[in-house]
Amino acid sequence: MASLKKQSSIALGMLVVALVISVLLYWSRPSAELAAPEYSPVSVDAALVIRENLRIPVEAQGTVAPLRATSIQAEVSGRIVETAETFLVGGFVAAGDVILRIDPRDYKTRLLRAQAALKSAASNLVQEQGRAEVALREWKKLPPGSQRSQAASDLYLRKPQLEQAEAQLLAAEADLNTARDNLERSIIRAPYDALIRDKHSELGQFVGPGTPLAQIFSVDQAEVRLPIPQSTINYLDLPKGVEQYQGGPDVELYTEVGGKTSRWTAQAHRTEGVFDERSRVMYLVVRIEDPYGLAHTGLHPGAEPLRMGSFVNARIQGREIQNLVALPRYILRAGNLLWVIDKDNILRNRQVEMLRTGGDQIYVTAGLDEGDLVCLTLMDPSFTGATVAVRSTTATDQLMQLSQPKAVTE
Repeated sequence: MASLKKQSSIALGMLVVALVISVLLYWSRPSAELAAPEYSPVSVDAALVIRENLRIPVEAQGTVAPLRATSIQAEVSGRIVETAETFLVGGFVAAGDVILRIDPRDYKTRLLRAQAALKSAASNLVQEQGRAEVALREWKKLPPGSQRSQAASDLYLRKPQLEQAEAQLLAAEADLNTARDNLERSIIRAPYDALIRDKHSELGQFVGPGTPLAQIFSVDQAEVRLPIPQSTINYLDLPKGVEQYQGGPDVELYTEVGGKTSRWTAQAHRTEGVFDERSRVMYLVVRIEDPYGLAHTGLHPGAEPLRMGSFVNARIQGREIQNLVALPRYILRAGNLLWVIDKDNILRNRQVEMLRTGGDQIYVTAGLDEGDLVCLTLMDPSFTGATVAVRSTTATDQLMQLSQPKAVTE
C-alpha cells in the first residue's frame, strides 16, 4: 500500500514538472509576426495612340460577267461547209476570224445574175435615153398649134418609159447589193475578240435565217457588280449619279482556292445610281482589262485567267478619313470599352466611338487622345483599377504597318 502511494506521488510530481516546463516554453516563445502579402504588377503590352489619316478599304463580293455577249445566228440559208479549228466550246477567236462558212455556190450564182441584170438595166436606160432625145427633136419640129396637153406631150417624149428604165436600174443595183451581202453573210465572222461559250451547229448541218449557231462573249474586258451597303457608301469616293467616270477608286479582286491566292487589278467604272429597296445596297460596277491574259499586257502578273462566272472578293480603295486610331478588334469589350493605362500605371475603363467596320481591326474616332496608352493584353474585367507594368509599347501607326488596314464589310 505504501509502495502504491509512493508511485502515485512520483507520477504526480512528473506531471507538475511537465506542466511547469510547458508554461515556461509557451511564455518564452518568440512573438509570431504575420508577413504582409506582396502583390506583383501584371505585365502587359500597350499601344501608344497616334492619330492618322487612313484610307479604309471596303470589302465586297461579286461574279465576273463579260462586257458583251452575243448570240450568233445565220442570216442566210444553206449547208455549213466549213468550221474553224477553234469553233469549240471554250475556243478563242479574234475579231474578224472566220468561224464557219455556209455553202456559197447559190449566192455566187445569184451575184452573177444580179450583175448581169444590172448591165441589162443600164443598157436599157441608155437606149431609152436615146429614144427620148429623138422624140424631143421631133417634138420641136411640130407646128406650135399642134402641141397637145401635158400628158400627151409626156407620152410623146417617152418620159414614162424613161422613168421606168431608171427605176429598173435602181432595182438592179439594189438586187446586186443584196446578192453581194448574202454572199458575204454566208461567211460567219467573229464580231470581236471572243470566247465561244456554246455552239449550236455542226459541219454539214442545214441552217436558215435565224438559226442559232453559237453563243460568244468578249474577252478583252469583263465587269463585276459589287453590292455596297448604304452604311458604308460614305467610305468611298463614288460619283453622285449613274454617269461613267474615269479615275475611280482602285479595286483589287482576289480568290482563295486550295490555299493559293490569285489577284487581279480592276478599276471602278460606274455606279447603278439607286439603292435596292429590300437589300439597301447600291451596285458599283468595276471593269477588268484583259481578264484572260490573252493580250499579254502584264496587268495581272502571276495570276490565273479570270474566267467568266467566277465568284471573286473585291477590295475597294476607300477615301481618306482623318484623325483615326487603328487598333486590333480583340481588345474591344462589351459596351465599346477599352483598357487605358493612366500615368500611375493603373488600368481604367474607357468608352470609345468607332466607325462601323468588320474584320479584325477597329477604327476609333473619339474617346482616345493622342499619347494615351491602350492595353493590348486581354484582361478580366475584375482587373479594373489594378496596377500594371508595361512590358512593351508600340505606336498604333506601327501596328498598322505590321498588318494592312482591314476592310469595311458591313
